[in-house]
Amino acid sequence: MNIAFIGGGNMAAALIAGLANKLTAGAHLHVVDPNAQALARLQQQYGVTTAAAADARVAAADAIVLAVKPQSMREVAAQLLPFIDTARKPLIVSIAAGIRGADLSRWLGGYGAIVRCMPNTPALIGKGITGMVAMPGVDAAQREAADAILRAVGPTVWLDDEGKIDAVTAVSGSGPAYVFYFIEAMQQAAEEMGLSAEQGRQLALATFTGAAQLAQQSSEPVALLRERVTSKGGTTYAALTSMEADGVKAAIIAAMRAAAARGKELGDELGAA
Repeated sequence: MNIAFIGGGNMAAALIAGLANKLTAGAHLHVVDPNAQALARLQQQYGVTTAAAADARVAAADAIVLAVKPQSMREVAAQLLPFIDTARKPLIVSIAAGIRGADLSRWLGGYGAIVRCMPNTPALIGKGITGMVAMPGVDAAQREAADAILRAVGPTVWLDDEGKIDAVTAVSGSGPAYVFYFIEAMQQAAEEMGLSAEQGRQLALATFTGAAQLAQQSSEPVALLRERVTSKGGTTYAALTSMEADGVKAAIIAAMRAAAARGKELGDELGAA
């Protein structure tokens, strides 16, 4: 498969790292970005071809991955439009947050073979997860191709309704920040109770990683796993009782609803023009 990347930033680099010489040869990956240093680094590491602007390699691609900032997408779509061969029907994969498929299609002159994706930053180490939705113009083979591209950095979750992308954004797209926030709090508490910064970091990270892996490998609900750690009247019970009294769970749910609402707002704002 020949794949062109419009944008050579962190997420594009993560995908290229997962794809190069695995799903396809590095020479079959083409990266377009005005940043000469980023292009040189990707070419050296993965053997990709590069260009500062869209070119014939983009026109010949089987799939075009749009990995640019959402605010730049309309301008990028206008630059890309002359290179989309509708007779060849290339797959368009958008990993830009907030850009709805209908708006991207409109900016691309009504082109409809578009898959919209919401990956997250653990993709940088091959541990991401991506929510995906296919527009009506995507055929079965293109859906499989899009899935293969995003599975290069972790599992995929397909949605039957683009409106659910905002929920994916709130859960997994923004989710790593919630995890980092909780780890920060654990480290701060550790230091306040007399442990060193490094000890707090080691304990917090290992605990979070181990608990997540235990939950992933267990067939039991996480609520049951939590209950098994929580002895009535014990230390964990004291901590969770304090969290419940402070409304921690309710606050987390409210925060995620706020993230989803903001995702919808961004879609409205970016697609208004």
